[in-house]
Amino acid sequence: HSMLPRHVQRLGRDWITHWNGSQILALNSPVSSCMRWAGHFPPWASFPLPIPADFSASWRLPPFLGPWRQFQNSNWHLDNYTQSCCFHLPNPSMKSEGEEPLTKKRRLSGQHDTSTPEEETNFSNEKEASCRSVAQNEEKHSSKKGTIKRHWEYFCQQSRTMKISENKESDQSNKESEAAFDFTVMSYNILSQNLLEDNSHLYKHCRQRLLFWTYRFPNILQEIKQLDADVLCLQEVQEDHYRTEIKSSLESLGYHCEYKMRTGRKPDGCAICFKTSKFSLISSNPVEFFRRDIPLLDRDNVGLVLLLQPRFHCKTNAAICVANTHLLYNPRRGDIKLTQLAMLLAEIASVAPQKDGSFCPIIICGDFNSVPGSPLYRFIREGKLNYEGLAIGKVSGQEQFPRGQRILSIPIWPKKLGISQNCVYEIKRQQKEENAGEKLEAAKLDNTQEIVVASEKMSSKLRHHFKLSSVYSHYLPETGVPEVTTCHSRSAVTVDYIFYSAANDDTAAQPGAEDSFHGGLKLLGRLALLTEKDLWTVNGLPNENNSSDHLPLLAEFRLIER
Repeated sequence: HSMLPRHVQRLGRDWITHWNGSQILALNSPVSSCMRWAGHFPPWASFPLPIPADFSASWRLPPFLGPWRQFQNSNWHLDNYTQSCCFHLPNPSMKSEGEEPLTKKRRLSGQHDTSTPEEETNFSNEKEASCRSVAQNEEKHSSKKGTIKRHWEYFCQQSRTMKISENKESDQSNKESEAAFDFTVMSYNILSQNLLEDNSHLYKHCRQRLLFWTYRFPNILQEIKQLDADVLCLQEVQEDHYRTEIKSSLESLGYHCEYKMRTGRKPDGCAICFKTSKFSLISSNPVEFFRRDIPLLDRDNVGLVLLLQPRFHCKTNAAICVANTHLLYNPRRGDIKLTQLAMLLAEIASVAPQKDGSFCPIIICGDFNSVPGSPLYRFIREGKLNYEGLAIGKVSGQEQFPRGQRILSIPIWPKKLGISQNCVYEIKRQQKEENAGEKLEAAKLDNTQEIVVASEKMSSKLRHHFKLSSVYSHYLPETGVPEVTTCHSRSAVTVDYIFYSAANDDTAAQPGAEDSFHGGLKLLGRLALLTEKDLWTVNGLPNENNSSDHLPLLAEFRLIER
């Protein structure tokens, strides 16, 4: 091969052909085993899994390789060479050393690729976006090969000021003053290294060096630095990496970190980190979903609920409740997913109440392993779910043809869990009587809950008391193409969310939700998500620049304290 022209030698580094389904022919490669896919093949092309083959002993130069100029100008097709051979040149929008995925299996429903190629546009002055207008014609693909540019979508003018502002009303009464506090929240599943290695079949499209933690962590940390969120909700945080690298790195960026590890053999967990310049910690409340005495709850997933105090002065003590979780993945165990969610909501309900009986603003982040429109998703958004006759495999909507056909039992979880169908902790009579000074108040609350519990013994209706909206709409408004938050060899779907309790004047507030919040949150903007087609232009996830199989979600809120 040293006799080949230099242009051909250079081009040969990215050539690979598949011959008769078993032999691999590679040009200008000294190694005997070649596993590299180059270029972006069209959806009609189907490639078998490359098989390592020893071709160093003898190989023939393909007959179409003549003088370079003749080859460069010729209009050739590889089918003329052999019908069983597939060959593609690298796509200019990708890095030349990038790999393409194998034909991807679509097990999950509702997220089909119907999008069309998007044109590159210039990304100009974001801050001039008008109120409630979504930024249009933004640049998605940056000039750097192998990267995709995500843009901000704004819903209110003058967002991203990150400053405290006080607005006094124009009438004579100074009592009706309103203080606004802007802050950003990120939810990010950073992909535990242990889980990556245990599920290597999901990452066959990736080059091996991109999957090492020593390569991935600097990329993840750089993303966190660039996005600079005030609150981080991280999932799949591996305990040894958290202890040795992640915690100290985030603390050097001005974060205080709280962490809850899973209770089983898998050494990852959830972390909530917040900028100490923006918040102080009121309380940290871990939630363990495993219960030894309840057979249903035999999984080791966890959650974490923080109560944070914003660092600004106002008439009353404002607080924000931030929750983070990673629910069970198994698509066939919707009963466990719903019970885990109920346990998280019950903890939030015990942490978020204020002195006047209302709830403080709430933000719930995490990987819920459920798709938009699924019964579990609708329960979070709508605050109610009638699960009578619902198949256990349809709760999360992860599978187009669910394998779990058993119907959910009524009730889903046993009474000894201590959580009602309204997703609140039940008050025991003996606990009520422990404090004589609060006996009357506790009796009123207990009597109310006893009535509720009695009426829901055989009810198939779940409820929660929160008015929650989703930061993301999950579909592109112009085309209806689904957004995705995770993309690997098996699937590309939305499973990550940021839910929040909307203020009365927030455009995302849902009608009919219970208005029991003190003040509220107004969504100012969000970092746009991408489609599956967008992500495969950079070889899916993880890739050279994005080192998790999930995208970070980022939103900016304004806390309104009246």
